Amino acid sequence: MTIPTEPIGSIPRSPALLAALADHAAGRLSDADLRKLQDEATAETLARLEALGCAVLVDGEQAKPSFATYPLAGMTALAPDGAVIPFADGHTRQLPRLTAGPFRYGVRAENYLRDAIQRTAKPVKQAVIAPSALSLLYPADGIDGYSREAFLADLTDEAEADIRGCLDAGAHRVQLDFTEGRLALKLDPSGGLLDEFVALNNRVLERFTEQERARLGVHTCPGGDQDSTHSLDVDYAGLLPKLFQLKVGNFYVQLASEPDQDRILQIIADHLPAGARVFVGVTDPIDPVVETAEQVRDRVLAAARHIPVERLGTCDDCGFAPFADDTSTSRETAFAKIDARVRGTAMAAAELGL
Repeated sequence: MTIPTEPIGSIPRSPALLAALADHAAGRLSDADLRKLQDEATAETLARLEALGCAVLVDGEQAKPSFATYPLAGMTALAPDGAVIPFADGHTRQLPRLTAGPFRYGVRAENYLRDAIQRTAKPVKQAVIAPSALSLLYPADGIDGYSREAFLADLTDEAEADIRGCLDAGAHRVQLDFTEGRLALKLDPSGGLLDEFVALNNRVLERFTEQERARLGVHTCPGGDQDSTHSLDVDYAGLLPKLFQLKVGNFYVQLASEPDQDRILQIIADHLPAGARVFVGVTDPIDPVVETAEQVRDRVLAAARHIPVERLGTCDDCGFAPFADDTSTSRETAFAKIDARVRGTAMAAAELGL
């Protein structure tokens, strides 16, 4: 037995790829030429992760516009004035607004996964957006001829297909990104919105068998973007007990950036479902300082004082560039932090006699 360690998802795009994305948006680069550059970036990302000793790889989301909006590619029934997500430093991200039904994904995550699997013999993990995040596309004042109930039924079907496609394609694990969980408590401190999100996600997850759910996971964090967050000020104590009601076998919990990690670890220990594994964050993508392997080791050993090692794993707190245009963290810094996570987790496992 050892302590598994996994990346969360995104890796910063190279300057060349960022320039290509800008040229494509301006009409100076064709779809085919952009795709070629994205393929090259994906291959290079997988190779570098493998060289660092990562047992489980990700494609770094090199071809995704963002972790949240990839299913919307090619959709036309969208307006730009959807829900606004404010971050602590004052910047915002805005989702589009759905204008008509039926709701169908334009792109499924399995497309990215199948491409990545062809490029490595290592297990590949695939991140997908949680249906609760996409539920924010539906406008508060409704859509004529397309009720919210009909939208949620379509969304449930589409989210199931997104996940199932990745499982069928051979994903080592499928991870639902649920950064809106903590944000829900900021928007609605009563917990009602969070309850709605959990119920919607479980509506999808309940369609999978117990064996399939063992390959599913949920990631939570305070929404890192451009070295800022949208909900780090929300106490985890309100989120974690409800997070652990989600019907998955794995939980990926941002922890390295928490000021009182022992308190959070005890909450995790008190509420982690029987048989589930928790991957705790041991590197902080927002902090420009690269953690040492020794720091990671100590964080893992601290976690092992609360959580049985057979139910413990490690991860990065968040993806390093969840939105393609986020340049706040360099590609080299991201790989250095991943290297520290891999080596530090191995050091902790050795110290624990695993």
